[in-house]
This record gives sequence, structure tokens and C-alpha cells, in this order.
Amino acid sequence: MIRLLVFLAVVFALGLGFAWLADRPGEMLVTFNGYQYQVTLMVAAVAIAGVVAAVMIVWWLIKSLWNSPYTISRYFRVRRRDRGYQALSTGMIAAGAGDGALARKKTKEAAKLISADQEPLINLLDAQASLLEGDHEGAREKFERMLDDPEMRLLGLRGLYLEAERLGDRNAARHYAGRAAAVAPQLAWAAESTLEELTERGDWDGALKLVEAQKSTRQIERDAANRRRAVLLTAKAQALVDSDPNAARTAALEANKLAPDFAPAAVIAADLVIRQNDVRKGSKILEAAWKAEPHPDIAELYTHARPGDAVLDRLNRAKKLQELKKNHAESSMAVARAALDAQDFATARREAEAAIRMDRREGAYLLLADIEEAETGDQGKVRQLLSKAVRAPRDPAWVADGVISERWAPVSPVTGKLDAFTWRAPMERLGQLIDSETDAAVPAIAAAPPAEPAEKAIDIVADAPAEKPAPANGGEKDAAVTEDVSEAQTARRGSELPPLPDDPGVAPEEEAEKSPRRFRLF
Repeated sequence: MIRLLVFLAVVFALGLGFAWLADRPGEMLVTFNGYQYQVTLMVAAVAIAGVVAAVMIVWWLIKSLWNSPYTISRYFRVRRRDRGYQALSTGMIAAGAGDGALARKKTKEAAKLISADQEPLINLLDAQASLLEGDHEGAREKFERMLDDPEMRLLGLRGLYLEAERLGDRNAARHYAGRAAAVAPQLAWAAESTLEELTERGDWDGALKLVEAQKSTRQIERDAANRRRAVLLTAKAQALVDSDPNAARTAALEANKLAPDFAPAAVIAADLVIRQNDVRKGSKILEAAWKAEPHPDIAELYTHARPGDAVLDRLNRAKKLQELKKNHAESSMAVARAALDAQDFATARREAEAAIRMDRREGAYLLLADIEEAETGDQGKVRQLLSKAVRAPRDPAWVADGVISERWAPVSPVTGKLDAFTWRAPMERLGQLIDSETDAAVPAIAAAPPAEPAEKAIDIVADAPAEKPAPANGGEKDAAVTEDVSEAQTARRGSELPPLPDDPGVAPEEEAEKSPRRFRLF
């Protein structure tokens, strides 16, 4: 577009120049070799422009002839390169489709047309073709050669990492991931694997540095980075509680600042602060966390913040928590536990029942059973509440990858994933599918008594002498007798069937009178 505008501007300027000369007539006199040439100014300008154009055309022709060898060689070189890139593109598509034979063929073709030093993708296609052919050893050698090239180093580390994962060699995989993360922390696969390794070793400082590098490269969002830092700082505080309480306190407070609604960070931060006799600050931390999300560990630490408090003081502190988060099952459970310790059974029972109405679960029924046993000692009601607890939904716990834990942990014991534990109710048991609110005993249907074996309607005399065969008309009589016997047997069996539910049946005397006579076959 710019070139077009420049061309139009030049043409417009030339037009203005020639128009200006045409409006101002004049003559040009040239004396050369004894001759005088006199022309108008316009003709002279046109002649000069023609001479300049002719010189430019001649110069272009001479330059083209001079550069023709280079132009021809460049044409063939570009054509060869285009064919090489076409083969490379076809090979990459074949590798992605899983066609190892075509990928290998195009790899050789591309290597002949393009130098591997100029196009590193040829090395990648070669390694992919080896993997498709099942030559994993050859593929690993190719990936290792890529480590010498700074441009291909990350690709080689990625390939070696995947091969180590395929072989199940976690140490080698983490080694390659660590090298890649040191060079490029923005790589998600390298950073995640290295982070798992650091957390498994308990190197919380190294993990924090890696998360900070991820945040600086904008690989993860700011909120996600703060959450990870809070989890790592909480784990660091747990590890340093006994060895370095001051460092643990600093880490826990920073974790609580990054994630105020994270219960483990709030609990350990408040615990460390309370240990240093700063109960007021610890209580504020717990109250802020309780407002965000109530948790039984927060209630336990808050009610027992002062070791010398009486049971009524602990009950008052539990009620204060309830005021901060009303109409919540955890608030009612905290008050119920404190009231049970204070032997205020009416309050304990009322709050436990309120917790059941808000969130019916196992722990509430167990607490209600403890209250019933402590107040009345009625074992019948206690057993009834325990049976309801068995069928009620389970209490929330720390769950990660199918593992249920009473205590929070920074990583999953199964996969090693960071921040895998979540506070939720575990999977329901099969027995909980039956509601126990209105359990009614289903009357069992009594099985019918086994029927007595029917008497044989026909007595077979095995030792009777055999009769001589009768003539043809006698056979018809035997057939008639046999048919009568079958009818009698059917009638006998029909009389032995049990009566219908509404049918009183036949009296035994009448049944005996109507019973058919027995027949003998012989």
C-alpha cells in the first residue's frame, strides 16, 4: 500500500513538472561539433527523460546477465528447500497419525533436501519415527544428542522425561524435569514434577522459590500462586514447630495472611501465637478463619485457648463462636461439646439436635448418644442413637485420592500432588442408603410347609405272573383300561392340590367318599 502511494506521488510530481514546463515556453540551444541544435524546453525535457529511462533499462539488463548464475542456483535451492519442507510437514503429520513407516520415509527425504543444522525439526521427526517403530533406545540416543544444542535442549529433556516416565523411573524423570525447570520455569510439566520432588523431600524453601519463579513468568495466576505459597508455608511451619518456633511462627503468619480462609494455616498460626502468650492475637486469627469457613479444629483450639479456663468459660467462648457464624452445624456442635463438658445437658441436647436438623451426620448422633448416656444412662436410647449414627452420612474429613485422614497434609500420599487434601464428607457407605428416621420392621413372610408326598394312585405288582398277549381286540380293551387309570390318577392329583386362599376346602369325610377307586395294571 505504501509503495502504491509513493508511485502515485512520483507520477503526480512528474505530471506537475511537465505541466509547469508547458505553461512556460522557452528554447534550448546546444552547440556541439560546430553544429547548433535548437529545441523547445519541453522537447529537451522529454529527451532527457528518455535517455535516463534507456540507461536504466540497459543497466538492468547488464545486471541481470551478471547475476544470472546466482539467480538460477537460488531458484533450484529454493525449490529444493520447498520440497524438503513439504516432506517434513508430511512426516510430522504422519508421526502425529501414528504412521511410523511414512514418518521414517519422509524423515530420510527431508534429511536429503534440508540440513538438520538449519532445521531442528528433522531431529524431532527422526526421534518420533523411532518411537513409532518401537526403537526406544534409539529415540533416547537422539534425545540425548539434542542436549548439546541449546535450541533443542528443552526438547531433548522433554523426550527423556517422557521415556523415564514410561519406564517407571521416577528419579530419572524428576532429574530431567529439574534440569528443564532450572532453565525454563514456565514449563508446566517440568515445574510440576520438580515441585512434587521438592515437597516429597521436604524442601519447602526450594518449592517456594519455584512457585515464585512460576508466578514471575505468569505461568500460574496470582491467586493460585498465593494458595500454593500458603500451603507450602503451612507445611514449613509444621516442620519447624519443635526445632525453630520463631521461624515456624513467621511462616504460619505469612501463610494465614495469604489465605485467611485456609483452616490449617489459621490453626497452626494461632497455636504458635498462643504458645507465646499472645492469646488475643491468636483468638483474632481463629475468629477470622471461623467467619470464612467453620472448622472443628478451629473450635477446639479457640475454646481451649486458655488452659486454666473453667468449663463454663469454654462454653462462653464456644457461644461467642456461634455468634460469629449463626445457623451453622459446626457452631452448634462446638457449643454442644462445650456444654457437655460443663454438664449443661439441656443446652448440649438442644444444640446437638439443631446440628442434626441443619446437617444430619454421624458425629452429631454420636454426640447426642454421649449426652444421653451422661444425663440419663438409658442404654436403650443410647443404642438407638448409635444405630442412627451408623446409618447417617459420615462426618467431613481430609480426603485426597481416596485417602481419608484426620489431619491435614500438604501433599497426597498416593500421587504426591500438592494441596490435594480437601475438607469434605467421604464417600457414603452402603448401609447409609437406608434412612433411619422412620425405620419400620418389615414383617417376614412365613414359608409354606413342604407338601407331603402324594400317595401312588397305582400299585404295581412286580411279582405277578405275566399274561399271554391278547388278541387285537383285547389290546383295545387294555388301552381303554390304561386311559381310565390315567384319568383316575389325574383326578387323584387334582384332589391333593392345596385349596385356594378363600376356599375352605372339602371336609376330609367327603374327600374320602369321593376318592376314586384304585386300579391294578396286572
